[in-house]
Amino acid sequence: MVKIKPFRGIRPPKKYVAEVASRPYDVLNSLEAKAEATERSLLHIIKPEIDFDPIADEHSEEVYRKAVENFRKWRDEGWLIQDPDEEYYIYAQTMDGRTQYGLVACCHFEDYLSGKIKKHELTRRDKEEDRMIHVRRQQANIEPVFFSYPAVAEMDAIVAEVVAAEPEYDFVAADGFGHQFWRITDRATIDRITRLFDAIPALYVADGHHRTAAAARVGEERMKANPHHTGQEEYCYFLAVIFPDKQLKIIDYNRVVKDLNGLSKEQFLDALRKDFIVEEQATGPYRPTGLHNFGMYLAGKWYSLTAKPGTYNDSDPIGVLDVTVLSDRVLDRILGIKDLRTDKRIDFVGGIRGLGELERRVDSGEMAVAFALYPVSMQQLIDIADTDNIMPPKTTWFEPKLRSGIVIHSFAEGD
Repeated sequence: MVKIKPFRGIRPPKKYVAEVASRPYDVLNSLEAKAEATERSLLHIIKPEIDFDPIADEHSEEVYRKAVENFRKWRDEGWLIQDPDEEYYIYAQTMDGRTQYGLVACCHFEDYLSGKIKKHELTRRDKEEDRMIHVRRQQANIEPVFFSYPAVAEMDAIVAEVVAAEPEYDFVAADGFGHQFWRITDRATIDRITRLFDAIPALYVADGHHRTAAAARVGEERMKANPHHTGQEEYCYFLAVIFPDKQLKIIDYNRVVKDLNGLSKEQFLDALRKDFIVEEQATGPYRPTGLHNFGMYLAGKWYSLTAKPGTYNDSDPIGVLDVTVLSDRVLDRILGIKDLRTDKRIDFVGGIRGLGELERRVDSGEMAVAFALYPVSMQQLIDIADTDNIMPPKTTWFEPKLRSGIVIHSFAEGD
C-alpha cells in the first residue's frame, strides 16, 4: 500500500507566514509575480526571474542559480526555519464557508512510478524538466503537490482532534481564502497515521501533475546514482498535502473560442441542433444545471445546450465526461479544433473567474463564443485514474490552491 512519512518541515515564523506564503508558481505570470512579491515572499524563490531588471528568462541558468541563492538567504535571514523533529502537519483551507483539511506528509517516489499514486492528466516533458532542475538544485520540494485519498473514518477523527487545538498559523490571504496550519508532534499519533496510510491502496493526484512527475524522477535519479540505495533515504520522498476525497470540490473549467470556423451565427446554431437541444435564455448568465447540460454565450445571448442521447456514453469513464462531449460534438465536428493542447483558437477559463469572464472575453471581440461546463466530480476523477485513463486537457480546476511556502521539505544531507 502507499508509503508516507513525517519530515522536518522548513517553514516561516508565525509573524512572517502571511508574507512568505504565496500563490503557486504556475497560476501567475512573471509580471504578476513581480507586482505581487513583497520582500519576504516565496515568489522570489519559485519565480526568481522577477529579481532581474528586466525580468529574466525563467529557464535561464542565472535564474536557476538565483532560486538557490534566495532559498539560502531566506534561511539565513530566519524567514524560513527548520523544525527539529520529524512531524506531520494539518493544513486547512477555507473558501466560501467550506473548509477542507489535508495531511501534510512526504510520499515515496516509487509509489508514483508503480502507479499507486494515480494520475489523470498527461504531463509535458519540457515542464517536467524545468521543475526537475529546481528540485535537483534546491535539494528540496519547495512547493507541495495536491493529492486526495479515499476518506478513512479513523483519520478523520485524528484530524478533528488535532484541529480542536489552537493552530500554529491562521491567516486570510489577499484573495479572501483562509489558511490554518497545525503541527502533529505526538509520536504515537504520528506512527498511527503512517500505519493508516499503509492500508490505503492508492493516492490520487488532484493538482500538480508536473511537480509530482518531476519529484519522482529526481528520486529515481538519486536512487540510480547511489550504489548503497535502501529506499529509506530522504530523497525518496516528496512533499504533498493529502485531502480526503469527500471534502474536495472540483469547480468548472470553461472554454472560449476565437471564431466560428467560417460559419454565421445562424449556421452555427443549426449545426449544434444535430446533437443538442438548443434553448435561448431570456436572462443570463446561464450556469449548467447538471451533467450533459452546457451554457453557451454567443453574440450577447446565453443559451442552454442539452446533449441528446447517443452523444455520450455513461458507462465509459471518458465518454461520460462533458469535456469529451463538447470536444467531439462541437469543438472538433463543428469548429475544426482537433488538438486542445496546441490549437491557438481555443483558450480555457477557470471557474473561479466566474461566468462574467466568459461574457467579457466574447463582448470584447477577442472571442466569438464561450462554453460553460458542469464540473467534473471527484468520483469521475477517481474512476478515470483507477482505469488508467487520461482526462482531456483542462478538465479539472481545484480551488483554493495550496499556498506555497507554508512548509517546505528538504532532502539535502545535513537537513
